[in-house]
Amino acid sequence: MSETWTSWSQEHTCRPAVLARPTSVAEVQRLVREAAAAGRVVRVAGAGHSFTPCVVTDGTLLSLERMSRVLDVDREAGLVRVEAGITLNACSEALAAHGLAFENLGDIDVQSIAGATATGTHGTGARLRNLSSALHAIELVRGDGEVVELDEASDPDGWRAARVSLGALGVVTAVTVRVVPAFTLRGVDTPMPLAEVLPRLDELADGSEHFEFFTFPHSPLALTRTNTRTTEPPRPRSRAAAFVQDELLVNRAFGVANRVARARPSWIPAINRLVSRASGTSVRVDRSDRIFASPRSVRFTEMEYAIPREHGRTALERVRALVQDGGHAVSFPFEVRFVAGDDAFLSPAGGRDTCYIASHVFEGMPWEPFLRGVEGIMRELDGRPHWGKRHFRTAEDLRPVYPDFDRFLAVRDRLDPGRVFTNPYVAQVLGP
Repeated sequence: MSETWTSWSQEHTCRPAVLARPTSVAEVQRLVREAAAAGRVVRVAGAGHSFTPCVVTDGTLLSLERMSRVLDVDREAGLVRVEAGITLNACSEALAAHGLAFENLGDIDVQSIAGATATGTHGTGARLRNLSSALHAIELVRGDGEVVELDEASDPDGWRAARVSLGALGVVTAVTVRVVPAFTLRGVDTPMPLAEVLPRLDELADGSEHFEFFTFPHSPLALTRTNTRTTEPPRPRSRAAAFVQDELLVNRAFGVANRVARARPSWIPAINRLVSRASGTSVRVDRSDRIFASPRSVRFTEMEYAIPREHGRTALERVRALVQDGGHAVSFPFEVRFVAGDDAFLSPAGGRDTCYIASHVFEGMPWEPFLRGVEGIMRELDGRPHWGKRHFRTAEDLRPVYPDFDRFLAVRDRLDPGRVFTNPYVAQVLGP
């Protein structure tokens, strides 16, 4: 009996013919060759945090959870080589032991490094690029089972394609990552009137190393988060304090509020305003990765769109109006972040400074009409979907918004001409 794989949100599941957990590159090569010979496709599962069916397959599914070692640390060059299955959290711990850190991270760090980069995962910082931009080199097993090393010098197009690849080029088995000396962040969370934040978006984004905010659809407040480097010594929270803040207040209390909202949708505006008013100012000083990431146990589904930064205010005002005027039951806040442009072929922030707006819907609540409405707005504003979040796009309408789309397909034809690394979702967004 084959095993069943299920995503974190529990929205996507599959029972592949083969579910394997290789421990070496040689084993990955063997599994890829066996699958190709048997006519099975191959997909690779990270931590399952994507909200798309990117991993789902009835062929061969590889989990790289047993390939999670740190292979080499070059502090002088600022380069670290790790196996692809290591999680961002585990990698941050290993880097800290060497006095190093990621330059930027998102607000969740349970993903594998290969999965996070393949989907264009990002944090916030108007002068900082997404996580895949830190990939100096990528080791990949091609569709024929051969191993290639892709970097800017040896294969610039392959490197720019493989940094955000959706797993469509091969099995990434190791990456070399650019890192920085370890640093401390001062994180300040504070509510502000949304009417004050929106006119100052550029000022707030440019005036801080890391600025973002959350806003509930029916609340006049923005819950701002500003993270700034500091020379203050880290002040880690005690285990008890972390449990009270992260588990009891942020997760359990918020989960209760959402379950009430699901049972009584008409109460959502009042719940939105209550939760916003209850969010006071807090200050933390700690190691960078501990400030960037927060534990998440309340389940939801999510759509996130990358739009040209100059459209950020318009986009947020329109999606808030969509909820309020359209009667959609949305109990989660919108999340707004800022990222510098980069040059990966399929990066949602490719070639332009970007504002990301994420829309969430609590588990068990209707999401499709609302998210289709959000996507309609984002498409009008030249938006590109986050590859790890829900969307309804196809290769036909994605090609015009990605100038290097065909260059990516040319690399795909070169590395996987037999289409070993595909599934219905990959065919939907990239073509057969």
